[in-house]
Amino acid sequence: MSDPRDMYQCQIANCGFVYDPEKQSRKSKIPLGTKFESLPSNWKCPVCGASKDKYRPVTGPGSVLQDGA
Repeated sequence: MSDPRDMYQCQIANCGFVYDPEKQSRKSKIPLGTKFESLPSNWKCPVCGASKDKYRPVTGPGSVLQDGA
């Protein structure tokens, strides 16, 4: 599993998909190890189709855990 600082969680209601650079979605053509910041700007959540701006880091400043979400 990746370091939680490298993981991002979708903030769309009823989704909660966590982008982990060490896991590969069957639908994704993104190489393993790709950091969230390096994903193409048009990348979409493989579960709900949300854009990158709907994601927040799992840990650190502005994160899901920091805000208690």
